Amino acid sequence: MKRTITCTINGKRKELTVDVRQSLLEVLREQAGLISVKQGCAVGECGACTVLIDNVPIDSCLYLAVWADGRSIRTVEGESRDGKLSRVQQAFVEAGAVQCGICTPGFVMAATAFVEKHRGRKVTRPDIRPGLAGNLCRCTGYDSIITAVQKSLDEGDEP
Repeated sequence: MKRTITCTINGKRKELTVDVRQSLLEVLREQAGLISVKQGCAVGECGACTVLIDNVPIDSCLYLAVWADGRSIRTVEGESRDGKLSRVQQAFVEAGAVQCGICTPGFVMAATAFVEKHRGRKVTRPDIRPGLAGNLCRCTGYDSIITAVQKSLDEGDEP
């Protein structure tokens, strides 16, 4: 069964016809062409498919596309502006928090939600861990990722 949904993806209003059984991950990759959204485990354990829905990190592999009707969705592709990386994206680069790239977009989106929620507050490295708890990495280890999040928090009020 097909259904038409309307949502905002990376600031642009989209009308999509989706199968009611399709995950948001499938629709974002196949219809919206957003390849940063990765399928890792397909069961909500790894976080590679994390996107922000109404600014909340969600595993898009478990989220049905029909549930996105009327919602705002953000992916890594929508975080840079005018060719300039977001504060979190730039911090990931500077901290060397990327390797193979499978988990990176999900971590960037989880980190973005964390940074936006905690901006202006004193946050320690141990405080960051729970904010990234739904994301797994097999390549970088977590130290550089936490360093990137800390750097993002320490950079003032610039986006």
